[in-house]
Amino acid sequence: MNPGNVKKPPIKPSRIHRLLKLVNLLQSGLAQTTRTLATECGVSRRTVFRDLELLRQSDVGIEFDEQAQSFVMRGTRSLPATNFTAAESLAVLALCHHMGNHKGLPFLEHASTAALKIESSLPSRLREELATDLRSLEIMVSQFNPLTDMSTTFDVVRQATGRRRNLRIRYFDATKRKEIQTKLSPYRIFFLRRSWYVIGRSSLHRSPRTFNLGRILEVTLLDGSFRVPRGFSIKRHLGNAWQMVPAPGPDHRIKARFSAKVALNVAEVHWHATQKTRWRADGSLDFEVKVSGIDEISWWLLSYGDQVEVLAPKSLRDLVSRRLEDAAKQYRQPKSTTSSNKENHKKTAIKHGEPKPKPGQALKRRTAGKKKAKSKLPVCKNPQRKNKTTDHFSDRQG
Repeated sequence: MNPGNVKKPPIKPSRIHRLLKLVNLLQSGLAQTTRTLATECGVSRRTVFRDLELLRQSDVGIEFDEQAQSFVMRGTRSLPATNFTAAESLAVLALCHHMGNHKGLPFLEHASTAALKIESSLPSRLREELATDLRSLEIMVSQFNPLTDMSTTFDVVRQATGRRRNLRIRYFDATKRKEIQTKLSPYRIFFLRRSWYVIGRSSLHRSPRTFNLGRILEVTLLDGSFRVPRGFSIKRHLGNAWQMVPAPGPDHRIKARFSAKVALNVAEVHWHATQKTRWRADGSLDFEVKVSGIDEISWWLLSYGDQVEVLAPKSLRDLVSRRLEDAAKQYRQPKSTTSSNKENHKKTAIKHGEPKPKPGQALKRRTAGKKKAKSKLPVCKNPQRKNKTTDHFSDRQG
């Protein structure tokens, strides 16, 4: 029997999916270690080695970078044409078109050119059908920081993250309202809600911290390298944070009751991995979740105004109550104390028979008053204007 004629067993679909994921990771341009590849694919390092060897045998240009101690894909980083189904083509093109145009997420502009390449490779009949379907689809992304003129910063941070190189950053700390400098070992880059972030160990804080890319004022690529802690992942680092700011100490079990008016809006969204909901007879909804810290979730609860009541813990109930009381005080104050004072002064002058000021004197008095009021206003320079970027504090992230 000729060994060359022995048929090899077919590759399992799970391995095909994993091989494609490995190629995508290596094509990203970021250097990848076997540990990071194993973590991303959810397999052992031994399995990753076997998969990489299979890709090499299939003439995929994978090389090992001795200096970076990681794998990279050399050459054009292009793959042969893929046979997409109509549904797959529609999904990919919709995402690429809407995410890659000028209204899409920052730094994903290459998605538009990718969509054009995919379209050009499709049969004409399928291309015409998809064009009709695409015109009926619209992906609307929530408001985000456009990170204008920050592409160079993004590229430097991305390269440092992939090559495991340290950075020196000058950063605007929104919490302390001042600039800081720190040496950063970037572990991951991720997009959440409104902006891109980089997470890594900060020499200033001596622990992993999250930094908003839009608030990086200056970045320098350093010669030193680093290793990502074994088993590190963004999910593990954030723990049970409501969004992205874990707090020290034990987690808090939150209980809140939403009115029938907004109950369905709350119940139909998967807000957190630990959430539990229970409908009440009157149509209201009891919402329970276990989170790290109470500050982040307090702002979410406040967004529902009087349609939600915090039941537990007492610390969160007191925090929300205090913030609502402070907000109510602002609305109880007169709209404009300056205009009311002017009206009262005018009425008093007429009552006591004071002579009306001459036109020149009135103008002089009004001008002097404006100059005096202007001198009392605090001057706050926005450091982001130096980089022509917009400063957003909605994430409340240092």
